[in-house]
Amino acid sequence: MGRGERGDLSDAEWERLRPFLPVSNGRCGRWRDHRQVIDGILHRVRTGVHWRDLSERFGPWKTVYERHRLWSADGTWERLLQQLQAAADAVGEIDWDVSVDSTVVRAHQHAAGAHRAAPGPCRPKGGRVAGTPGRNSLAESRRPAGGGGAGGEGLGRSRGGFTSKIHLSADGRCRPLSLIVTPGQRADCTQFAPVLEKIRVPRPGAGRPRKKPDSVAADKAYSNSPCRQYLRRRGIIHTIPEKADSQAARLRKGSRGGRPPGFHKEWYKKRNTVERTVNRLKNFRAVATRYDKRGYVFLGTVSAAAVIVWLRS
Repeated sequence: MGRGERGDLSDAEWERLRPFLPVSNGRCGRWRDHRQVIDGILHRVRTGVHWRDLSERFGPWKTVYERHRLWSADGTWERLLQQLQAAADAVGEIDWDVSVDSTVVRAHQHAAGAHRAAPGPCRPKGGRVAGTPGRNSLAESRRPAGGGGAGGEGLGRSRGGFTSKIHLSADGRCRPLSLIVTPGQRADCTQFAPVLEKIRVPRPGAGRPRKKPDSVAADKAYSNSPCRQYLRRRGIIHTIPEKADSQAARLRKGSRGGRPPGFHKEWYKKRNTVERTVNRLKNFRAVATRYDKRGYVFLGTVSAAAVIVWLRS
């Protein structure tokens, strides 16, 4: 069976990704065709199939898996996501009224059992050419996090078993801007600042990447002083409803309790964009259920799904 099957990259989507893909320097052998391998990765992300059960049309399953693991470790999936965001921002297609939320993902039993030792440094096969377009404007490669048991791999224990939590920010058009994976029991408010700090949309040519949204909407899980102080410090307009107990405590203090936080009912209606973004991501079965043992590989899986959301939105 040839290209053009359900879920494969179209010619237009491939042309949008191709300029930003890593390039082998030829000293350590040539990489298998990127498009064929990416189609294999996306098929697995969409269906959740075992790597070993991938169709032969994608090439050797181990090649597909190793490419995904490598690109998850060195941040290639996140850089591709940033480049798509940069292209959209250059033509004014990003709605910078941002919403923040999280979603819990049940981890399959196959996600447990990773080695306790942290994975070693990532050494890409064949290296990369220094002149890859847009590379200087993106995050540098890093050593993958992990090790130390389930917690170090973003797995948390609950009554139902292992869970992970995806913290994300989304633009006003239901597309993810930043993603963080933590154990499932991690409180939403602890990741509020890291999620917003991770927004980094490069600008074409010279110039610093855009990191500041026009406004932020979030639910009551983020209604505490540290979150509000962080937004005020950055000068970001926000609308977050006040918790009932916080309101009662403020009223008990009388004039010492200060003024109630601002809340714009119409702005808050746009917060459903992040929930719709979660629904888009969870249409990918390998995101809705975690099968990856390593936390950085699961983040790469979620980032690959986000890349497709941007390509097809």
